[in-house]
Amino acid sequence: MKSKGFVSLVGAGPGDAELLTIKALRLLQQADVVVYDRLVSADILALIPPGVSRISVAKSPGKHCVPQEQINEIIVSLAGSGRHVVRLKGGDPYMFGRGGEEVLTLKQHHIDFEVVPGVTAASGCSAYSGIPLTHRGMSRSVQFITGHFSNDEPLDIDWHKVADPKSTLVIYMGLANLKHICTSLITAGLPASTPAAAIQNGTTGNQQRVMSRLDSLPDAINRKGLTAPVMIIIGKVVSLADELDWFQYALEECSYDKNSVAHN
Repeated sequence: MKSKGFVSLVGAGPGDAELLTIKALRLLQQADVVVYDRLVSADILALIPPGVSRISVAKSPGKHCVPQEQINEIIVSLAGSGRHVVRLKGGDPYMFGRGGEEVLTLKQHHIDFEVVPGVTAASGCSAYSGIPLTHRGMSRSVQFITGHFSNDEPLDIDWHKVADPKSTLVIYMGLANLKHICTSLITAGLPASTPAAAIQNGTTGNQQRVMSRLDSLPDAINRKGLTAPVMIIIGKVVSLADELDWFQYALEECSYDKNSVAHN
């Protein structure tokens, strides 16, 4: 009789392997098989022990190599064969990661599971870009929105609720629709001069950062040549980026080394 399988839905964080939680690392080392996404960094994949099976279910905007329904089937099949499956997802599984859909599928098939949170890209990219998501006198709240709906559906967002000058707005997967997003926010009342930032490959040695006004952000990104994954942060707190920066300086001036940064 086959032993009962188990699934650990694990957040890999935004890219820097040292941001992986201790529990996530332990589960990677104990797994029978790891099913991972495109946004899981090579440094994190390198922590998987030799002999542990790896299955890539990479997806990218507009090019869904493995449909979500098929990913669900893969996880269920592996766990059904009695294996301990680590479903490794970039950032946090429950922050625009479709983790809830996968857990519902496991529940339907009576498969035991656990969910291990990860450092979400919003907090990781902001911290590594010198941008506090909240700051007294600048931002009283944070709003997280997706800039891309499934099946390329039009963005159905109440822009008047989102366009709050006293809030920080963080946009996931918003690069393809960025012009529409910026125009909609300005039309809804957010000042065109609102500070805005775009961070590509946040928290990694390949991090790129663009600082701009809201109305000129799309052009600034195009000039820099940023490509997905890109995190968009809009709000007064972005104005603190240069003063509070520590990581970008290390990348540009110090030939970034984790140990040297830790002791600066």
